[in-house]
Amino acid sequence: MATVFKNLTNSDITTTRTLLHEAIPITGSIVSGTYNNNSTLALGSESNIKTYSHGMFESVYDYPYLSSSANHIFDITMGYGTGSALSGTSNTQNAKKINLYQQLAQVMVGFSQGTSSTNIRPFDQNGDLTEGTKIKECFFLNFSRLLGKDEIKKGSFNLELGVDAPWNQAAYGGSVFNQRILITDFSGSTGYKVNSPAGEYGILYATASAGLNWGGQVLWTGSAEVIAGQRLPVGLLYYQTGIAVISGSVFNAQPYDNVAKTTPQVATIGILDPELASSSFLGSNFGGSATAQGSGFNAITGSSINTISNGIRNRIYNISFNNTTELNSTIYFCRANHNDFNFSANPTYLSSSKIRVKNVSTDAPLSFVTSVGLYSPDNELLAVAKLSEPLKKSPETELTLRVRLDY
Repeated sequence: MATVFKNLTNSDITTTRTLLHEAIPITGSIVSGTYNNNSTLALGSESNIKTYSHGMFESVYDYPYLSSSANHIFDITMGYGTGSALSGTSNTQNAKKINLYQQLAQVMVGFSQGTSSTNIRPFDQNGDLTEGTKIKECFFLNFSRLLGKDEIKKGSFNLELGVDAPWNQAAYGGSVFNQRILITDFSGSTGYKVNSPAGEYGILYATASAGLNWGGQVLWTGSAEVIAGQRLPVGLLYYQTGIAVISGSVFNAQPYDNVAKTTPQVATIGILDPELASSSFLGSNFGGSATAQGSGFNAITGSSINTISNGIRNRIYNISFNNTTELNSTIYFCRANHNDFNFSANPTYLSSSKIRVKNVSTDAPLSFVTSVGLYSPDNELLAVAKLSEPLKKSPETELTLRVRLDY
């Protein structure tokens, strides 16, 4: 009699977890407008940049977004908290900037107590959620699931930003990328945080990348100089959600010794207090004035979110990271002993209305295994595994078939 079903025991089943990584490079030429072939078009009118009537964020695609082959790369927006010194009812899109900050903060940082909007925690610079420095003005890069997959690999994120001041570009004939800073989660693989309701996250640090070496000083903290090789915290990277939170202070300009603004006291561009992000000097297309120190606060308070997003996007030199695909598998070891499955289980394998087993009574029974079915306890077929070629099965052989179910 043919053996059709065989129960699996706990010793026949095991599970595995595999992490697959893929390198994702995003060149600045795509982000800053490769497809804006008409130089008369304003920044933000590129065919691969999609804006919306609500004006709360804009989306970046790798091809013109109306193309059927276009892939969504990331969304970019900005916001500030209710406790920000830049918040004011007369600001352009003030309510939307606050709402964006609050919405993302409650998802990724959570509440201090209860669920009231007044209890939403602000983004914390070092992630310990204490009374330390908060990131109250920031811009957000929300990477698509297509790129980030299950999560961004810890320790792999790199964002290079151009930080030239507009007058420096004019005076020296340079571009926004003459001076750059590199933002990384260099300690993310071992120093990530787990106190977020959105999963794990790491601290983003900035260091000099190119050109920031005026007088040997490359970054400025507001009270002390920082030389090349040192890193300053400038944001947070949430690995599972694929969201980078970056302080607007990465674009702060430094005071100058003279009115002509030709001799900096310490450095051209650097990092100041994250709680007072100027974002003053993002370039002529940003919407802020560079005629006087500090006047560029208008870039945050007097410009729309789309205008600010365009200015930040125009400063992105390169982005790269590795994504992660988590592959969970259940492995079933299907064992056919010498006396199992030696007869065909195919009900159509008949001869004269009888199951065909052998032609001569003295012949040993013989079958060929072509597939394995996995059944539920109530005998419902759940999955079928096909063999690449039939396997001969007789009383003289035993088989162990390894069936892997991925999910």
